[in-house]
Amino acid sequence: MTTKSGKNTSQFTDEERSAMQARASEVRTSSRAKDKAAAEAQACLDAIAEMPDHDKELAARVHELVTSAAPGLAPKTWYGMPAYASDGKVVCYFKAADKFKTRYAQLGFEQEADLDDGSMWPVVWAITELSAAQEREITKIVKKAARAAG
Repeated sequence: MTTKSGKNTSQFTDEERSAMQARASEVRTSSRAKDKAAAEAQACLDAIAEMPDHDKELAARVHELVTSAAPGLAPKTWYGMPAYASDGKVVCYFKAADKFKTRYAQLGFEQEADLDDGSMWPVVWAITELSAAQEREITKIVKKAARAAG
């Protein structure tokens, strides 16, 4: 779409294009893998390893929390982000602050998590650091999401 001034308003940012390319690569790679689950789990760990230090520390801890709280969720990548799925559908994901040049990382939940509570509820949390109390809260939310998705 073009405005009267001739500016293209449908352009994607470099970060958005990169995420779309990552997703296309994920689909191609997982469809070719002999052991799809192992390939997707390794891709998740690789995505975490490639993050800048602060994001990497948060993502690694979130990974530990999610895989401990909900071992039935399968680690994978989703648009280049570490994600955790049930029957191939993403339940939750970690978005590094660096990915879209934001000031905080995010732990997000997709509709499969079924965190519905009334007519309005949070589905994405900003994370700058993790305390023991926040880790307990993440564990609680992930367990609830995994039960709903499973």
